[in-house]
Amino acid sequence: MDTRPPLAAARDAIAAARRIVIFTGAGMSAESGVPTFRDALTGLWARFSAEALATPEAFARDPELVWGWYEWRRARVRAAQPNAGHGAIAEFAARRAAEGSGGVTVVTQNVDDLHERAGGPAAVHLHGSLFAPRCSACGAPGEFALADPVEPEGGRRLAPPRCEQCGGALRPGVVWFGEGLSEAAWRAASQAMDACDLVLCVGTSALVHPAAALPEQALRAGATLLQVNPGHTAFDALARFNLKGSAATVLPALLCGKH
Repeated sequence: MDTRPPLAAARDAIAAARRIVIFTGAGMSAESGVPTFRDALTGLWARFSAEALATPEAFARDPELVWGWYEWRRARVRAAQPNAGHGAIAEFAARRAAEGSGGVTVVTQNVDDLHERAGGPAAVHLHGSLFAPRCSACGAPGEFALADPVEPEGGRRLAPPRCEQCGGALRPGVVWFGEGLSEAAWRAASQAMDACDLVLCVGTSALVHPAAALPEQALRAGATLLQVNPGHTAFDALARFNLKGSAATVLPALLCGKH
């Protein structure tokens, strides 16, 4: 019978793993103040749900409304700072790389850049990025001015920038409802899950598919599952260790020995 405290046992499992995947969800960014899809919309978008705006049909019907909403979201992300959980992941990955003790791959369902701004390894962004627009007509990567950090609180309608290649309207580089995930991102995430010894799930509800199937894929390949989440999720019954708490509280202790 293992009599070690759960945190100590989880740390030992991490130390023994050679290849680790850290799989993060909306709860990770929410601690930095980034609104989630579950948060009620305000201002110009109060009469809409996030699900109603994040579709190809909504963009085709009213591109200025949808682009304005994403500009507002980009401004909220730019105003946010990586939290202690992001910092712990970055420090942990850098230490393992320096020691040669094994690889760390970050796979995220989030569309912000907080992992990268914390100094961590470039994440596999399953659902795309707010900062990587592409042409809605030809698919070419687009360039655009970053959102104004003092974007009006109530939001505003904005015409999408035009593609330099064909003149089409740029669209947000995220995966909308009804669209498939990027083949390249899915392949990278799937390969990492198949190869890992341990997958650490942080701040994810385990409800958004197909992304939620990836940790189960790692389990079938023989990996150990650890979970950090303040609430209950579908992964509770699958995880070897369930550490109840926020990413900013638990990860510094789990990954870096900080209290």
